[in-house]
Amino acid sequence: MLAQAAYGPLCAGAAALSPAAAAAAAAAAAAAGSGTAAAMALGEGGGGGSRLRRQLESGGFAAGEYVKQLSQQSDGDRDLQEHRQRIQALSEETAQSLKRNVYQNYRQFIETAREISYLESEMYQLSHILTEQKGIMEAVTQALLLQADRDDPALGARRAAAADPFLPLSAKEAAASEEGRQRTLTTLLEKVEGCRDLLPESPGKYLVYNGDLVEYDADHMAQIQRVHAFLMNDCLLVATALPNRRGAYRYDALYPLDGLAVVNVKDNPPMKDMFKLLMFPESRIFQAENAKIKKEWLEVLEETKRNRALSEKRRLEQEALPRPPPTPPESTNPFEEDEEEEEEEEPSAEEEVVDLSLEWIQELPEDLDVCIAQRDFEGAVDLLDKLNEYLGDTPVSQPVKELRAKVDERVRQLTDVLVFELSPDRSLRGGPRATRRAVSQLIRLGQSTKACELFLKNRAAAVQTAIRQLRIEGATLLYIHKLCHVFFTSLLETAREFETDFAGNNGCYSAFVVWARSSMRMFVDAFSKQVFDSKESLSTAAECVKVAKEHCKQLSEIGLDLTFIIHALLVKDIKGALQSYKDIIIEATKHRNSEEMWRRMNLMTPEALGKLREEMRSCGVGNFDQYTGDDCWVNLSYTVVAFTKQTMAFLEEALKLYFPELHMVLLESLVEIILVAVQHVDYSLRCEQDPEKKAFIRQNASFLYETVLPVVEKRFEEGVGKPAKQLQDLRNASRLMRVNPESTTSVV
Repeated sequence: MLAQAAYGPLCAGAAALSPAAAAAAAAAAAAAGSGTAAAMALGEGGGGGSRLRRQLESGGFAAGEYVKQLSQQSDGDRDLQEHRQRIQALSEETAQSLKRNVYQNYRQFIETAREISYLESEMYQLSHILTEQKGIMEAVTQALLLQADRDDPALGARRAAAADPFLPLSAKEAAASEEGRQRTLTTLLEKVEGCRDLLPESPGKYLVYNGDLVEYDADHMAQIQRVHAFLMNDCLLVATALPNRRGAYRYDALYPLDGLAVVNVKDNPPMKDMFKLLMFPESRIFQAENAKIKKEWLEVLEETKRNRALSEKRRLEQEALPRPPPTPPESTNPFEEDEEEEEEEEPSAEEEVVDLSLEWIQELPEDLDVCIAQRDFEGAVDLLDKLNEYLGDTPVSQPVKELRAKVDERVRQLTDVLVFELSPDRSLRGGPRATRRAVSQLIRLGQSTKACELFLKNRAAAVQTAIRQLRIEGATLLYIHKLCHVFFTSLLETAREFETDFAGNNGCYSAFVVWARSSMRMFVDAFSKQVFDSKESLSTAAECVKVAKEHCKQLSEIGLDLTFIIHALLVKDIKGALQSYKDIIIEATKHRNSEEMWRRMNLMTPEALGKLREEMRSCGVGNFDQYTGDDCWVNLSYTVVAFTKQTMAFLEEALKLYFPELHMVLLESLVEIILVAVQHVDYSLRCEQDPEKKAFIRQNASFLYETVLPVVEKRFEEGVGKPAKQLQDLRNASRLMRVNPESTTSVV
């Protein structure tokens, strides 16, 4: 393509310039296309023996010299055009070869990317395993050191006297006694506003490490603020620096070490010396002053967490051991013997002691954290069920309360993750079955009401998204077919999945019915906007409503009938459509009546007469032949025939829309339409003076009263299922009772 771009101006100017001028112009144009050889050298697909290809592929190819030589040797415009076509063909051949190479290697690209993804996952798992092994080795080492301290107290005292290398100088000097540690902690925390009530004084709390850090935004890596972190033996306090007070801070956050995870952030200049703190469900990134301080923070945090876990484990083991009852002091009260006898009769709550020293119970909180992090929701709930089954109805002691508190925190974290899985912000693909996993685990956790609410919200968002993604076609009926298919299929799948997930929760079914009604309202809004707001014809509206009813009947497969909801939501729009179409018919009838000349119809051809017979037969008028005359004449006026066809068409379309709430609207519309024709005939009979026209008017009136009105009554009764007394009364009152040929009046 570069050859074509460089050579195109030469060909365009060669026809109008002399050979010398053409050569100069071509040389100037080719100066920008010196990369032609590199572009054409890609063409390995075919024609490798051609001289032109070899010339362009040569290493010493010069575009300017080539064009100059070509313009000198060519005889005229024809040679240049032919040469241009050869270069263009070679360019197209090269492009096709490139496309073939891409298609051939595309599968290899996909497989390579998949293998890279697998390799990355395996490397992550390997890193996780190594980290766990490192933690186990350090825990074993720490346990051995503690055992050695118990065996040799003097050695333990000497080791305790050696200060931690990561402690600040003030903490090293104060490490000689617990009182000194607490005094240092109190002194430092006095500089932090708002933390006195959050950190109750306890004899075991002391400061381990502290220092200045810079916090960065986790998404955009922008600097947020400077903070000072205080690491204690059981928690981490983060405080922000006050701008106008040197060495003073304001409380920002407090994180227990049990729920805190530390992650090293790889250096990516200029962002370096950073580490991340994970506290579900949030995370924060901090930057140390240099790499050495960052390493100290990472190591001291891990060491403090391990010490905290070991001390907690030892405390639980000590509390789980049975304690001998204290020996009461001797008393001279003679009544205490009777009281002691009564107390011995009552069972002691401490007789049943739950063994919490089992390995799986000690590791239960950490195992729950791992399951939540790895999205193993089933495994987490299985562990919770196992714990509940083990504890059973045993008395609640202090160790059990503390274990329950830790487990309840993990349960809240697991619930938050499951709730996020069901939130509409997540991907809505996969249908209702994609939510089954999270819903089932929430139900197992005893939160069936929340699971039901989130499941229905998720499905409502999915249905709404599917409706919005539908393309609005030019044909309304085609769009309605797609809309009904998408909506009712989604509703049916949701109902089946709901029945599967909440089979044992009968109280949730009422929530599903409420949700189905609200979803149906959303569907009707989209339906009415496309059908009724766009002023479609009554026949189109009738077909669309019929399609919606047919799709709604599919829900009867699962015992759900929402037809009455469709009727209730559509009744207003259908009434408006019927009344609008009624007004159109009345206006058209009045317009024809104003131009009525009371003449017979001449259809001119037998085909037209046959077509009219078929139309009247489809309207239910079986005796139309008695109103036809010789040749192509019809012994009826055009106004009466047009009124008959329009009225019967209105009735047929209205019956497709019919349900009981529309009975009176349809009946009143028919009466108003018929009255327009009847009153016109009555007026014409009273005003017409010509005897022949008067007889013709009486014949048209007879057709209306004796043929059309009975057909309307019969068809209405067939469609509705019961007779219409108003139509019978109208026909009886309007029947021609007496006509005097010699009089100008008639009774109608």
